[in-house]
Amino acid sequence: MLNEALVSAPSSSRTLVRAMPAVFVLIWSTGFIVAKFGLPYAPPLTFLSIRYILSIVCFVIWIRLVRAPWPRDQRQWLHLAVAGILMHAGYLGGVWIAVKAGMGSGLAALIVGLQPVLTALWVSWMGPSNVLGRSGPEQTRVAPRQWAGLVLGLGGLLLVVARKFGAGGEVTALTFGCEVFALLSITAGTLYQKRFLQPTDVRSANAIQLGAALLVTLPFALLESESIAWNPQFLGAMAWSVLALTLGGSSLLYLLIQRGAATSVTSLLYLVPPTTAVMAWLLFGESITFSTLLGTAITALGVSLVVRPVKLKST
Repeated sequence: MLNEALVSAPSSSRTLVRAMPAVFVLIWSTGFIVAKFGLPYAPPLTFLSIRYILSIVCFVIWIRLVRAPWPRDQRQWLHLAVAGILMHAGYLGGVWIAVKAGMGSGLAALIVGLQPVLTALWVSWMGPSNVLGRSGPEQTRVAPRQWAGLVLGLGGLLLVVARKFGAGGEVTALTFGCEVFALLSITAGTLYQKRFLQPTDVRSANAIQLGAALLVTLPFALLESESIAWNPQFLGAMAWSVLALTLGGSSLLYLLIQRGAATSVTSLLYLVPPTTAVMAWLLFGESITFSTLLGTAITALGVSLVVRPVKLKST
C-alpha cells in the first residue's frame, strides 16, 4: 500500500508520492478543459485522430528507447484493442462530440463521473467472479450504503441537468446522448480490461489501444467537413492532449498503481467533476450556480459512497 512505500522512501520521495494522486486528478480534470479549448479550431474526431497518431509515435519512440516488451499472446493484442476502442474511441469520441455541440466542460465531467456507480451496479448484477474472472480481495458486494450512494449520485446529476435541458441549453438530445454513450463506453472498457487483460507494459499497452482507437475513429473523421485552424491555441491544446494527458496522465497512473496507491486514486476520482467545473469557470466563464454546486456536491458524495470498499465479515 501507499503507506508502506512512504515508510521506506526518502523524505523527498515521500513528498512526491503523497502529491502524485492529487496531481493525477488535476491532470485528468484538464481533459475536459482541453476539449473546450481546442474544439473551436478543429472538428472533434479529426482532433482525436491527430492526437492518437502523435501519441502512438511518442509511445513507440519511448518503447524503442527503453526496450519495453510487447505482448506475446495474440489474444492480449485483441483484448487490448477492444479495451482501447471502448476507453478511447467510444469514451473520448462521445465526450468531444458533446462538448463540440455545446455542452459545458463541468457538466460533461459530471455525467461521465458516474462511471463507478455503473460499475458497482454491473458487479452487483453479474457477480464479482463473473465480471472480474477471478476471486480474491477485489471480490466485493454492493452494500446498502452503496445503493444509497447510487440514488444520491443520480439525484445530484438530475438536479444539475434539469435546469440546463431544453432549447438553447447546453443539454440537448445530441449532447446528452453522446455523454451517455461515453459513460457506457468507459464503464464497459474498464470492466473488460479488468476481466480479460493480463499484466502488460503500460507503454506498449497504450500504443496498441490507441492504434485500435485510431482505426475506428479515422474513417468518421474523414467525413467531417470542418477544416483545422492551425493556430497557437490549436497547437497548444494538441500538445497538452498528447504530452500531459496521454503520456503524462497514463504514466502517472501507472506509477501510482505500482507504488500501491490505486485506492487513493480511486477515492480521488470523484473530485474530477468539481475540479473541472472550477477550471471551466476560471477559463471560460461557465456559470456555477447554487443548484450546480449543490448537485455536484450531492453527486460527489454519492459516488464516494459507491467507490468506498465494502469490508466483508469473515465467517
